[in-house]
Amino acid sequence: MKLIPFLGFNGNTHEAMAFYARALGGKVVSEMKYGDMPPGDMDGDGCGGFSPTPDQVAHCQVEAGGAILMAADGPPAEGPCATTINVDVDSIEEAERVFAALAEGGQVQMPLAETFWARRWGMLVDRYGKPWMVNCMKPMDGGQ
Repeated sequence: MKLIPFLGFNGNTHEAMAFYARALGGKVVSEMKYGDMPPGDMDGDGCGGFSPTPDQVAHCQVEAGGAILMAADGPPAEGPCATTINVDVDSIEEAERVFAALAEGGQVQMPLAETFWARRWGMLVDRYGKPWMVNCMKPMDGGQ
């Protein structure tokens, strides 16, 4: 299991992550815009009414010194929700276990489900008001 900080921005993810890469001596290893995503993957109420523009960043990852930092534009990043912890697990079973445990007494924002990038992914705010994502990635070759 890996715990990865996930930063939320209001439209300046690209600029901020380039800055962090330079400052930390790392590099931006991936970036995807909302316009590059398959239709329907981030629609509706699950994103709190957030309607991204195609040029906003849906995912950006910086790697520096063996560490990972991730970020995206929106939903609106304010207060305690401006930073989320992404729990990266190796199996669907572990994703389901961790998600259920963290959600106990909290509020699910995006139910744990398959996406185009993950076997399981979901978002929640725990009983203490802290935001989490649980992510069980698909293999990079696109397989199941």
